[in-house]
Amino acid sequence: MTETWDSAAAGVLRLPSGRLVRGRGLRHPLPAGPRPAFALYLLGKEPPEVEWEHRWLRWPDFWLPSDRAATAEALREAWSRAASERVEVACGGGKGRTGTALACLAVLDGIPGDRAVAYVREHYDRHAVETPWQRRFVTRFDPSHATP
Repeated sequence: MTETWDSAAAGVLRLPSGRLVRGRGLRHPLPAGPRPAFALYLLGKEPPEVEWEHRWLRWPDFWLPSDRAATAEALREAWSRAASERVEVACGGGKGRTGTALACLAVLDGIPGDRAVAYVREHYDRHAVETPWQRRFVTRFDPSHATP
């Protein structure tokens, strides 16, 4: 078992359950401090290798994930692991795709889909979830179909 994030660290979102997840942009340097135990990388192409366990979801910039079932499964895994491990969610800039995934984690954590984007914008980044279709994706995200 790994420890979770410091709640005051940059990019860390506290979900209502108390789970902590770090969002970040891969175009920025890796923050100082502990490394993730598990990460979801949301990119149009395969990410560079890292020293920690990770999953890559094909997710083009400004769009939606290519495989929604795989995305739901990966988000469920990230949410579950965040209870006791350092989980990171990242895309290129750390706002659109990352914010969308964080909002879906908020839905898994019990926040209604129509309020999840506002929650992430308030507690993570005010520019999170950049496009109307990303907002719609969160609103329609169904946690009952997010079981691996």
